[in-house]
Amino acid sequence: MAKKSSIEKNNRRRKMVKLAAGRRARLKAIARDKDKPMEDRFAAALKLAELPRNSSATRIRNRCEVTGRPRGFYRKLKMSRVALRELGSKGLIPGLVKSSW
Repeated sequence: MAKKSSIEKNNRRRKMVKLAAGRRARLKAIARDKDKPMEDRFAAALKLAELPRNSSATRIRNRCEVTGRPRGFYRKLKMSRVALRELGSKGLIPGLVKSSW
């Protein structure tokens, strides 16, 4: 089980990304637009830099929904390989059959 603080920090980041997504997208569009004057593009880049770091989507870490483990993560199931193996062995994941010989 991962530290509770790490899991909560990641959840706060998810919320912050959701809140700032629209504003961040508008500023990025202005900063990348080659037709706009250089001053406007530079001002947009400065405003983008003033936003909190945790409002960037790249700061989010994929974590297991069951254990909070950050490594060995399956996006489709939103869980780690360890949790997947445990739940699969117990027959709690529909359509998953653990092989044994």
